[in-house]
Amino acid sequence: MSLVVAVVGPTATGKSDLGIELALALGGDVVNTDAMQLYRGMDIGTAKVSPGERRGVPHHLLDVLDPREDATVADYQVWGRQVLADLRVRDRTAVAVGGSGLYVRALLDRLDFPGTDPRLRAELEARADAEGPRALHAELAVADPAAAERIGPHNARRIVRALEVIALTGRPYSSSLPEHVYQVPAVQIGLDCDRAVLDERVAARVARMWQAGLVDEVGRLVAGGGLGRTAARAVGYAQVLALRSGRLSERQAYDETVVATRRLARRQMGWFGRDPRVHWLDAQDPELVGRALDLVGRARAGELPEPGPAPTSRRLGT
Repeated sequence: MSLVVAVVGPTATGKSDLGIELALALGGDVVNTDAMQLYRGMDIGTAKVSPGERRGVPHHLLDVLDPREDATVADYQVWGRQVLADLRVRDRTAVAVGGSGLYVRALLDRLDFPGTDPRLRAELEARADAEGPRALHAELAVADPAAAERIGPHNARRIVRALEVIALTGRPYSSSLPEHVYQVPAVQIGLDCDRAVLDERVAARVARMWQAGLVDEVGRLVAGGGLGRTAARAVGYAQVLALRSGRLSERQAYDETVVATRRLARRQMGWFGRDPRVHWLDAQDPELVGRALDLVGRARAGELPEPGPAPTSRRLGT
């Protein structure tokens, strides 16, 4: 099986740009690993690369879901593995790009999915809405401390899933999480960035999204049928929906989007920072593309050294 090149790390570090450069250099296609970029019409708020910006590089698993649908990691794994198989037959390099850590793991690692119970899921989701995710996170901390440590208290979707799995299987949710073992041969390149610089990048990105018409984009999605539970919780979209309902002013929605995006970046760095297989590069390095290609070449030759940890002075997850 050909080697998959995965570009990972926190939001606003330039993963999409690097992915396109690597695909151009390697004769490859980009495979999306961002959960929210699966949705059609959710373009501005997810920083989706437009067709004109893709420089002729084919992109897969963008715009495959209606915003009213709920995305599942299990479905994504099936779709992603099929894309990898198709690219392998055509002798194209897969360049996986995105910051949804569990989706990256589902694409690359040994990961099985416990079943679901729609009634139990609905009950837990109703409680999360009524009591707040922190209350359920406290329950998770008692039932499975390891899972609670890995899942932030604001991540209602993953908290609900963890409690659902525990109730259905009688086992800790953490026991079902993937080990750091590839099922698909891969090299992961992580983009690291100084915290202060990344905060500035996040603020600039939110400003660009607002100027590009994020509020109007959400209005079009609402008029076209609305957003499902998953899409409505996406950073930026949740805040604009609160603006539309009158719960936030536009200034508050804007500021909360900046805060939520910075929080997302820290969660992503925490997730990827715990994966000992990631080879970290400085997102600001002017030789970034060359260094990334060198890592790919050494990985293909079987000469890749053991990766070091994410620089502790810049770890956002600590």
